[in-house]
Amino acid sequence: MKIHSNLVDIYNKRIDPAEIIVQNGIIQDIQKVKKPAQDYILPGFIDAHIHIESSMLTPSQFSKMAVRFGTVATVSDPHEIANVLGVNGVQYMIDDARHTPFKFFFGAPSCVPATGFETAGATIDSNAIKILLQDPDIWYLAEMMNYPGVLFEDKEVMQKIKYAQTNTKSIDGHAPGLAGDDAIKYIQAGIQTDHECVTYKEALHKLKHGMQIIIREGSAAKNFDALIGLLTDYPESIMFCSDDKHPDDLLVGHINQLVVRAIQDGIPLFHVLRAACLNPILHYSIPVGSLRKGDPADFILVNDLHEFEVKATYIEGREVFTHDRVTFEVPPAKVVNKFSRKPIRIKDIDYKIRSENIRVIKAIDGSLVTLSEVFPASSITDSSKDVLKIVVVNRYFDVQPAIAFVNGFGINNGAIASSVAHDSHNIIAVGTDDDSLTNVINLVIKAQGGVACVHDGLEKILPLPIAGLMSPLPGDEVARLYESIDLMAKQTCGSTLNAPFMTLSFMALLVIPSLKLSDKGLFDGESFNFVEIEL
Repeated sequence: MKIHSNLVDIYNKRIDPAEIIVQNGIIQDIQKVKKPAQDYILPGFIDAHIHIESSMLTPSQFSKMAVRFGTVATVSDPHEIANVLGVNGVQYMIDDARHTPFKFFFGAPSCVPATGFETAGATIDSNAIKILLQDPDIWYLAEMMNYPGVLFEDKEVMQKIKYAQTNTKSIDGHAPGLAGDDAIKYIQAGIQTDHECVTYKEALHKLKHGMQIIIREGSAAKNFDALIGLLTDYPESIMFCSDDKHPDDLLVGHINQLVVRAIQDGIPLFHVLRAACLNPILHYSIPVGSLRKGDPADFILVNDLHEFEVKATYIEGREVFTHDRVTFEVPPAKVVNKFSRKPIRIKDIDYKIRSENIRVIKAIDGSLVTLSEVFPASSITDSSKDVLKIVVVNRYFDVQPAIAFVNGFGINNGAIASSVAHDSHNIIAVGTDDDSLTNVINLVIKAQGGVACVHDGLEKILPLPIAGLMSPLPGDEVARLYESIDLMAKQTCGSTLNAPFMTLSFMALLVIPSLKLSDKGLFDGESFNFVEIEL
């Protein structure tokens, strides 16, 4: 196969007309020619940190969405399914990914469960990590969220890091807001990346002490605007990621969107492409082609270097996307799950407030970080205050639900619920009244997982029967179903959030400050302890 195009050489920062000769999936030769071409050829895009499960798609179905936008590979942390099914969940992702030509590079989840303050469906200890890291299908130690364990040199945590170092595997970080000497100690323990930086100052400090900074723009957490300026001065130390990407967002774009925005912000072209195409290959030592002789033929053809509209995507010489058509099919997904919960009753979530003031979770649109605020107890009956009941129901055992209050969702009637609730994936729900909350939670229980919305007798649910996280349906169909239920949450129930279900899914993520709710109670992520609702 010969392709005549304008070759974008990221290494030498040149663009020249060329013929690329491909045989047996490998670039056999690159010959410079004089005749200019109408399009451009460049290495495929790589998402440097993503949880595929958050797309609500299996890896094989995710790949059919991503190749449309020039993505050829992901560095994927199967942490979500691991919290439900353990090592078997990791193997499920690897097995499903084999059905596609797309390049998935999975990590060994380092924090299952993420903390001891919640109930997960499984545990992956250091012995399991040791075995996983010896598997050729495991490429790195996934995000070390237990940064207090690193700082206090917890024996189990340090053993996991040691096993990664022994196997010469990269170690991903997760340390939102960590600064000063604590950040330095975290880095010196062997942590090499962070995708959780919120401010330029935080990212710059970590970068200057040896970290690779991964700029994240997902469906809920959006840090691109705050961090993109780093790429101008530190092009060798920046990567792009989506972290968590919902299916409706995958209808419109992926890493290509960050590339376009960075170019529009005036970042030099080759700096941007280095972050999007090259740095993940160099950092993780993954076998993805970067458009050199002898490389796997992983590349894309685009119309121009401004909008990066993808004409075709190639993986190991195979044209996987062309003329608005994905060229490969995948078999039906296997359904696996772990869901043991009886329906709840209204009285199970009744809560009588006896104090004048209550501690309330403050949700922030576009951020995983929450605030801890104090409201008068009377706020829960004043719709103008937007203080709603939030409930977490353990999906693995029949125990009493945990209850708290949250501000920022803007729901004025009805309720929403999800079995996607990072990281243990119990059922989480927010609503205006106990009847709606009970109904929406029981919808999810009946489906053995899903995202659901109720309003005045109207019910909608997107079932997620694969671990309560993913659908076996094609990506386009899942995206349409999700769009419908997301629209109901906003237009019918009144939520003012850009991504209410994605934001909801992070209200149980204890390792992100400040205030969250697990199935065991209200949790302060700064003191790392449970706290009382009433003050």
